[in-house]
Amino acid sequence: MILFWIIVGILITGAVLAVSLVTTSKAYDYKHEVDPLPSREKEQPHQ
Repeated sequence: MILFWIIVGILITGAVLAVSLVTTSKAYDYKHEVDPLPSREKEQPHQ
């Protein structure tokens, strides 16, 4: 009976590891976009 719970634990651990690896891989593949800086000509003077 103890062997059953060891196998269940290994399967759960493997599933969590697989999901975390997939999630991390997708996060590194995501391309972040940054808005361009406004040009000096378009800025309003703060005086």
